[in-house]
Amino acid sequence: MTDQPIPVIIDCDTGVDDALALLFAVRHPGLDLRAVTCVAGNTDVDGVVRNTLTVLEIAGAGHVPVARGAERPLIEPARSARHVHGADGMGDLPGLPTPTRAPADVDAVTLLHREILACPRPVTLIPTAPLTNIALLLRTHPDVVRNIERIVFMGGAVATGNATAVAEFNVWHDPEAAAVLLTAGVPITMYGLDVFQRVVVPGPDVRRLRASADPAARLAGDLLAHRPATPDADGDDPGGGIGDAGAVCTVVDPAGITTLPLPVEVSLAPGPTRGQTVVDRRPRPGESEIHDGLRPRHLVDVALDVDVNRFVKLYLDTVEGTAQKPSR
Repeated sequence: MTDQPIPVIIDCDTGVDDALALLFAVRHPGLDLRAVTCVAGNTDVDGVVRNTLTVLEIAGAGHVPVARGAERPLIEPARSARHVHGADGMGDLPGLPTPTRAPADVDAVTLLHREILACPRPVTLIPTAPLTNIALLLRTHPDVVRNIERIVFMGGAVATGNATAVAEFNVWHDPEAAAVLLTAGVPITMYGLDVFQRVVVPGPDVRRLRASADPAARLAGDLLAHRPATPDADGDDPGGGIGDAGAVCTVVDPAGITTLPLPVEVSLAPGPTRGQTVVDRRPRPGESEIHDGLRPRHLVDVALDVDVNRFVKLYLDTVEGTAQKPSR
């Protein structure tokens, strides 16, 4: 039991909902955001760096080191999600300031290695992006595992994908990197689309954030409004999904999700299943394992359900500055 904030590092591709996650991580008193690393995904990596620096400055966290990472997946070319996140990755919101500082003078893998090992307590790593930086870190510096408490990643899906019928974008963007993550040898929580898409801030709350005098809360409202998730009864007051921020909420309040430890593999073969997270929910091995021999099964705490109201309240309380540090 400790009252100390949880040391966290976010690896992101900022991105509308990555920005929502950063705002939450900076604001919550129970988190100690020690670094942010950037990877190509929602937009190109240089745009991700720019967006990340901008969000941190608006949130009053200009001291947090930021590093540029991989500009493409391990094998395939980069494929952005600008059709979702806008040409600039931040919903093309007008009036966003240009960052006043440059990123760190080291690459993302070097910064991750340095910050993880320098932390006096084990770090919780929160990737909300394609997992290229994380795979490179684990293969280049496997010694980091000794000071990683847990990896909570936004990615994958038990049921339906979004990049394809079965594959979620972050895993689909770099399936080989996701496969490396799943053999990291540390506890892993998968916050996938099954819960990601359900946590929606109601329209009236979005409007209140957008009218706030606090620049960080106002930015959260504008970002939520960019990605309307559900209309109200009249259809004119849409709510906005917090997306990646739910993975950070999970670190603060793990009881807000329901998980099961399940074997997870990533489909790497070309074709319609590439990038699928194959989550084995069977109670016992099947004929394939019986006849072909049991392979090592990497268990992941897979999020299957989420307390939506609990996470919405947690997010709003945090970005509006009323959240209390949890007792653990």
